Amino acid sequence: MSAKRFEDEVIPSNPVSRGTEPAAAPSSAPQQLGFGVKSLRGKMFGLFFVIPLALIITSSLLYIWQLTTLSSRLAKGGTEMATQMSEDILTRRAQAVASQVQVYLTTHPELKRPMFNYDINFKSIAVQKVGAKDYTALYEKPGTDGIWRTWAHVNPDIVGIDMSTLKKSLGESFDGFWKIYAGIQDKPESKGYYDWQDPDGVMRKKFMVVAPVPGTSFAVAATAYTEEFTNPIRLMQDNANQFAIRTRNIVIAILAVTLILIGVIVAVYGYRLTERITHLTQIADRISVGDMDVEIGGLQAQDEIGELSRAIRRMQESIRLAIKRLRERR
Repeated sequence: MSAKRFEDEVIPSNPVSRGTEPAAAPSSAPQQLGFGVKSLRGKMFGLFFVIPLALIITSSLLYIWQLTTLSSRLAKGGTEMATQMSEDILTRRAQAVASQVQVYLTTHPELKRPMFNYDINFKSIAVQKVGAKDYTALYEKPGTDGIWRTWAHVNPDIVGIDMSTLKKSLGESFDGFWKIYAGIQDKPESKGYYDWQDPDGVMRKKFMVVAPVPGTSFAVAATAYTEEFTNPIRLMQDNANQFAIRTRNIVIAILAVTLILIGVIVAVYGYRLTERITHLTQIADRISVGDMDVEIGGLQAQDEIGELSRAIRRMQESIRLAIKRLRERR
């Protein structure tokens, strides 16, 4: 290509050197993509905000779920363990009272059944406190008359009576109670849960253990409300649930603050980055139509955009020098 032809192609488009109007921008000039999916800003937003957002939310939800599940499992396991331990304690208590009753009756053969509840020493052995509200009791398996009778009890009104007559007064509580109470007839030891209606009309679960008095027809019954076993664990579970809720709220707050910070950082940095790239794109476009005096910003930046700015500046100087040499040859 001759120098004349090169100058005709480049210099006429320079309004300063030839006095003509600048040529129209080429049709291939970069378009303003704004914040679309294909724009750099949109890609940065998706890469540095949407994807981390999804990962952070997923991990946070998983953490909260794991914490809640762990709290629930610990509470459930603790309740089961406390219940089992309480059953064992109540069983050993009934067996211990039965052994003490056996020893007392062996050393006091003169003590007769009607006096069991009135002999202070014997009653203190047969009727011992269990838990916060209950006591042990001593009753006898039915003889030839088939009647079950209680001989030592905290309530003196039921001492010596036919226990089956309590069905009317106990109502719905009687069947479950009687199944365990009379179960000692066919088993060496009887135990189980039953519903007990309190004077206030509320039905509550109770656990009863019946242990035989060795060498006699008597048996010791020990009862206790199940809530006495589980209330401490339930309190612990409530505390664990409250802790889990507080932790969840803290995680959500941290997540919200983190997302806001990430969003602001991505938005500001993305805006600054795309603005610098847009500026350089416009500079390159103006140089392409012959504007050799356009000012290039960002030359002092020490990053890749700064390198690109300096490269465009060198390209601008090279083109200006090339045009100058072409003019000098003419």
